[in-house]
Amino acid sequence: MPERTNQEWLRDLAEGAPNRTDAIAALRERLKRGLFYYLSRERGDLADHPAEEIQQMAEDFAQEALLRILSNLDSFRGDSQFTTWAMRIAVRLVISELRRLRYRDFSLDSLVDGNENRAADAHALTIAEGDSPERSAEKREAWLRIERALSEALTARQRAAFEALILQGVPLDIVAEQLNTNRNALYKLIFDARRKLRQHLEAQGLSPEYILALFED
Repeated sequence: MPERTNQEWLRDLAEGAPNRTDAIAALRERLKRGLFYYLSRERGDLADHPAEEIQQMAEDFAQEALLRILSNLDSFRGDSQFTTWAMRIAVRLVISELRRLRYRDFSLDSLVDGNENRAADAHALTIAEGDSPERSAEKREAWLRIERALSEALTARQRAAFEALILQGVPLDIVAEQLNTNRNALYKLIFDARRKLRQHLEAQGLSPEYILALFED
């Protein structure tokens, strides 16, 4: 069957269209192939997964993405090929789900109760390749002052949220869920934490510009 045009995809996928079943099957198969290709080249958590498992994941993600695409057909503006637009939706869904799986056992308690990882990070900063002993010492001192600022300037709740989102890269929805709050309230929490942290560091003579310049690669 010849490749559908954008208009033909929209027409055939519409509710009640006579060719809807065939169009859905064709789109699902295309998504499944594209996602299998994408997942097979994922260098993160899927690096050691067998092909059969990745194939099953591609099928599951393709079905979930298909439902999302069908419910958002009216948002397609025709700025690209319909299949390109559909694949973008599928890949965004996969990225989101893989991040959620990566952090499914994450606990904010580990950030509130322990400092071992940050201490290791501070030590690593002292042995950056190419740094002079003086620069390494300057980095270590600045990092330890930042660590103290996190403890002294922020509440435990602000510190946990800040470290999870800003330092660890944990997805916002997961942090909000663990803090039993919503996205808007979490944005406000982080905004206040940034402001307090900046004020605390500037009072010690550490400006954001100095910190960025010190630790930039």
